[in-house]
Amino acid sequence: MFVKITTSGPRRYVKLVEAYRDTGGVSRQRVIATLGRIEAVRAGEADSLVNGLLRAAGKPSLEEGTGDVSFAPALSVGDTWLLTALWQKLGFADAFRRVLRNRRQFDAERLLRVMVFNRLCDPESKLGILRWLEGTRVPEVATESVTHQHLLRTMDTLADGAETMDKVLAGLLRPLIDQELSIVFYDLTTIRTEGGTDRPDEVRRFGLSKDGGIVRQVMLGVVQTAEGLPIHHEVFAGNSGETATLVPTIEKVLARYPIKRVVLVADRGLLSLDNLEAIRAIRVGGQPLEFILAVPARRYADFDTLLAEFHQQRCLSATEEVVGELEWQGFRLIVAHRPGTASEQGQARDARIAALEADAARWAGKLDGQDSGQTHRGRKLSDAGTTARFYRAVTEAHLANIVKVNLAADVFTYDIDQRALSRARMMDGKLILVSNMPDHTPAEIVARYKALADIERGFRVLKSEIEIAPVFHRLPNRIRAHALICFLALVLYRVLRMRLKARDSQLSPERALEIARRIQFHQITLHQRQSASGLSAMTPQQKELFETVALPEPSAKRL
Repeated sequence: MFVKITTSGPRRYVKLVEAYRDTGGVSRQRVIATLGRIEAVRAGEADSLVNGLLRAAGKPSLEEGTGDVSFAPALSVGDTWLLTALWQKLGFADAFRRVLRNRRQFDAERLLRVMVFNRLCDPESKLGILRWLEGTRVPEVATESVTHQHLLRTMDTLADGAETMDKVLAGLLRPLIDQELSIVFYDLTTIRTEGGTDRPDEVRRFGLSKDGGIVRQVMLGVVQTAEGLPIHHEVFAGNSGETATLVPTIEKVLARYPIKRVVLVADRGLLSLDNLEAIRAIRVGGQPLEFILAVPARRYADFDTLLAEFHQQRCLSATEEVVGELEWQGFRLIVAHRPGTASEQGQARDARIAALEADAARWAGKLDGQDSGQTHRGRKLSDAGTTARFYRAVTEAHLANIVKVNLAADVFTYDIDQRALSRARMMDGKLILVSNMPDHTPAEIVARYKALADIERGFRVLKSEIEIAPVFHRLPNRIRAHALICFLALVLYRVLRMRLKARDSQLSPERALEIARRIQFHQITLHQRQSASGLSAMTPQQKELFETVALPEPSAKRL
């Protein structure tokens, strides 16, 4: 016997049915009893009959149950839900699925999504992603479908369609860019790689790392808008010249975005004052490349004569920031002086010099005492040893250009270069920029350069929160795919940051994801047969977060 639900017009009935064979051996069914309309059964009108059958079978009644409650491990879902909603809001899901479909026998777009989200939530290796998924639920992604091999194949798929992916991404980001006048910032950083094998098409090359030392690396160039939105990236060999990467990168950006003007804003490390003539000759889109270039502090001495009058007339008596302009080799030399910063730098230097002179006086006194026959505790000093020790201290204090130690003398001696000290005091608190922009005021040029500090934070995000380095991949295409995954993570990070700033929120993207991460997905099994699932109740802070970034709140039905 079995229970069957039948329909009669708009009503549904629950019946107890028996299967049997008639005299001819044909299988048939007959109704033993009608238990009532399904609404009545669900309301409990048949519970006495069900309980009677359970007792006859020796099992607990409906009210008693088995008493067993089983909890599955809780899964974090709030952060991945927020990123999924943002991913879809930007149009990434549909657009990338069209690019990546039919290339492999799996959903590459969803696996790409998993790798990008992992960079923002808990950066791991491809194997580490599987461990991350043990405690995380990504909406619309079946965890069992994510394998190490499929993740690597997804990276190969990205490499195969890299050019199309870049064009599609440009189309998706284009509406977010100022249509009238876009200032783009280009910067280059070094990404450390691992591995000792070499390939004919190798991009892992030894070069001078921006983190210090000669290491095996690749170069990553990133173009961002003045608002901090990353719009393009390029991977270059680790020994590439920085200036040589500029023109091809900017030309690609001009071809893909409605940018009417390009101004290169570079820090003290990207370009050199020695090749300004070469920079002057660069053309992008048929127009001369405009630039704002910071002068390295070590080159400030080249401008001391030029800046002396400006410093005397405008800086010595200043109580707030002073911005002025001078002419140098046909370029605009923009000088910004901050009295507060100058005072802090001067006091810090004077304190270091005073500490060095105190050490020097103590050691000189000990040497003089030894010469007169006095004895002291500790090891005996020598002039040569004291000179070497003092020179090392001066070098570590970055004062070798001011505190001149006489290394050739037979006795310990040093001198303070007063001219160098005066020059250093004159340069305290100053920012010196070289530019060829014809229509910006000095203050506007300084403001453009200071915006670079925010842009450079993008690289710090790549290296810290997103952990782009070190790169363990060996194949060039997978290295480029890894860079694209991290770049997409940076795009989401910046867009999330822009949404938070637009609502005057004090939350950082990291803090926002941390708040959302506490929203968890729970699964429970009751009486060994009834299962239930749902999300943890959202706190007011979590509700406010989703309202701030204008994204829908998590829903268990859509997981």
